[in-house]
Amino acid sequence: MGTQRWGMGIGMALGAKNKYRRMDFHDEDEDDLQMEKRRNDRRKYVFACSVFASLNSVLLGYDVGVMSGAILFIQEDLKITEVQEEILVGVLSIVSLLGSLGGGRTSDSIGRKWTMGLAAIVFQLGAAVMTFAPTFQVLMIGRILAGVGIGFGVMVAPVYIAEISPTAARGSLTSFPEIFINLGILLGYVSNYVFSGLPAHTNWRIMLAVGILPSVFIAFALCLIPESPRWLVMQNRVDEARSVLLKTNENEAEVEERLAEIQLAAGHSSAEKNEGKTVWHEILHPSPALQRMLITGIGIQSFQQITGIDATVYYSPEIFATAGIDGSSNRLAATVAVGVTKTAFIMFAILLIDKVGRKPLLYVSTIGMTVCLFSLGATLSFLGEGSFGIALAVLSVCGNVAFFSVGIGPVCWVLTSEIFPLRFRAQASALGAVGNRMCSGIVAMSFLSVSRAITVGGTFFIFSAISAFSVAFVYKCVPETKGKSLEQIEVLFQDEYVLRGSEVELGDVQHLVQKE
Repeated sequence: MGTQRWGMGIGMALGAKNKYRRMDFHDEDEDDLQMEKRRNDRRKYVFACSVFASLNSVLLGYDVGVMSGAILFIQEDLKITEVQEEILVGVLSIVSLLGSLGGGRTSDSIGRKWTMGLAAIVFQLGAAVMTFAPTFQVLMIGRILAGVGIGFGVMVAPVYIAEISPTAARGSLTSFPEIFINLGILLGYVSNYVFSGLPAHTNWRIMLAVGILPSVFIAFALCLIPESPRWLVMQNRVDEARSVLLKTNENEAEVEERLAEIQLAAGHSSAEKNEGKTVWHEILHPSPALQRMLITGIGIQSFQQITGIDATVYYSPEIFATAGIDGSSNRLAATVAVGVTKTAFIMFAILLIDKVGRKPLLYVSTIGMTVCLFSLGATLSFLGEGSFGIALAVLSVCGNVAFFSVGIGPVCWVLTSEIFPLRFRAQASALGAVGNRMCSGIVAMSFLSVSRAITVGGTFFIFSAISAFSVAFVYKCVPETKGKSLEQIEVLFQDEYVLRGSEVELGDVQHLVQKE
């Protein structure tokens, strides 16, 4: 009995002890759950900021997509010539480079956040003018205003997202503007198809008016998203910057580390300003490292457009007509398939960009586009208008936009938002966007004329050759930036060997830092 009682006493004691241990474990579990909840809240917050910042990109995408169908009815209603058609389509890209140039300086002056708001207001005004335009001249005024707004938007959104994102997710999040461009293109194609049955005087106006709606959501978004912490540091608003970083990074140690890096970069900027050097003076007379950054940033942005993606998107109804598809409705339906493909494949890039890296996706993209563009040129030149030729033409166009979306479409925006030092980031990124918009305008404004001179198939052979050059450019000039902070990426361009290599590991970065 005594032994039994002793055993029971031991059991009770152990039970009591275990009870207290379980409570301890419960507290630890509660702490873990709280930490995981905070981590998830931060991820959701950064995700929401990236989505809201990307809404301006819907405006660009919608305009590109809707104009491919609307131009058919504008031509019928306003009786414009083929040259006027090319000017109307291409002028938005040319004028948007003015917005991009101004956007760099504006975003440094009033902030990334309010530059996005300004972009939406200017675009909204342009879209309203286009909707009620009685003549080609008034339509052009609206198109120019819309182009300036788009130029502001496409330049500042990737910069803002790159500056607010944690390092591990920066690639995926900075790809969001490209997702929304694709979504806008798809919505434009659907709008064409839905409203094409209305009278020619009315349908294109409704198509263009629908583009005003995203601006309403942008106004709401500006009330929710914070300013870029890097811009706040540049304005000596360090406490506000810390507050934003606490909302977007997973722990305080990481916040302090990031804040120290940003302050160091901003400190260098201040020292350089005190020496009397202006940003544009240094961009126009760059150091070897900055020169490599500019070549990479402007080059990849230019190749994104000069390979002909806007010709494929703007003029897909004409391309399908050349392939032998009869009727406006059938061509617009085939164009919707292109939009669906382009939007769907961007998801692969989002999933892979922070896992496999930027450079592998660029290789897959540029090589795949080269093959598809050559296939489209050969199909339109040699196969005629049979059912096999039509199927192969549609497949080649869909393949081209799919490979574009997997790599060079989103990656070029990611690269140009992350490779430049803090002081130059906004205005150097603006230069990259200018290269992008200028090449887009050249392609859009010359496609019909060049096609008349050397055939549509011959034009795509040229695009294929340019795409082949882009593969060599990626190999020679683009370093891997996956997994590195914005401040570490600056160091990659200090030594020329980095541009010739593949991925540079953290040890290489530390070596370069020590070398500096």
